Amino acid sequence: MGPTAAGKTALALTLHDALPVEIISVDSSQVYRGMDIGTAKPTREEQARAPHRLIDIRDPVQTYSAAEFCADALREMEAITRAGKIPLLVGGTMFYFHALEFGLSELPAADPDIRARLSEAATKIGWPGMHQRLQAIDPVAAARIHANDAQRVQRALEIYELTGQSPSALGAAKPGVSLPYRPIKVALWPQDRQLLHARIERRFHEMLKQGFVAEVELLYALGSLSPDLPSIRTVGYRQIWKYLTKSVNYSEMTTQALAATRQFAKRQLTWLRSYPEVKVFDSGNSLPEKECLGYLQGILRR
Repeated sequence: MGPTAAGKTALALTLHDALPVEIISVDSSQVYRGMDIGTAKPTREEQARAPHRLIDIRDPVQTYSAAEFCADALREMEAITRAGKIPLLVGGTMFYFHALEFGLSELPAADPDIRARLSEAATKIGWPGMHQRLQAIDPVAAARIHANDAQRVQRALEIYELTGQSPSALGAAKPGVSLPYRPIKVALWPQDRQLLHARIERRFHEMLKQGFVAEVELLYALGSLSPDLPSIRTVGYRQIWKYLTKSVNYSEMTTQALAATRQFAKRQLTWLRSYPEVKVFDSGNSLPEKECLGYLQGILRR
């Protein structure tokens, strides 16, 4: 596990070369076909070296839920263990990790009338204003959800209206599930925040050089996608989409994308701080490949 730009893919490749593991991607954006550069998807060469399961399994017009991930991941984990290998789950979608290990709360189905009413309210006060409403009823959920994440803010408020309880309280009431595996949890976590921000900026500019804008242009040209879809709400894609629709200029797009990525990394680290029994490796100035490999080899020898 770890925030964006922490070096997870590079470490996963090293572990794949040294240990009897097969990789499962834990990334809510890398599931989408045609979204390669902006999601930092492993390259064709990297995937040839170490195949990643649960990559390129959805079209961008489709949705993909945490429940679907759990079912898919458990199926792939079973296939890997049946073949005598160890599943190695790699990614930055912390909610997927949490759902797989601890289960999903039994939340009510969506209510179109409530959603329409919440959307109407958002047109008047904006999603940051709606986020303030969420802060008042569920500070824990509000801390995890960005003020501009319309889908998740709306869903949290919808749950509250349907049940009279905060989403966090409902989640806490869910009894733990029994994961049929013993998870060994490792996180890459650059302790120097400024260094992480520098990495994020360097990687984003490298993505632009690789053709990130052209990648989003191809998605835009399909005509079937909209900025309301989870795929296009992905950090970076959302900002370039605004640039293509002339809502912002190139400089504004770059500034907004970097700010959104830093906020995304902050939310990932918030999840990590509360995640139990994680062995953290500082990937600040270098990738602690040997240290992490030695740690895992020691556990596997027991």
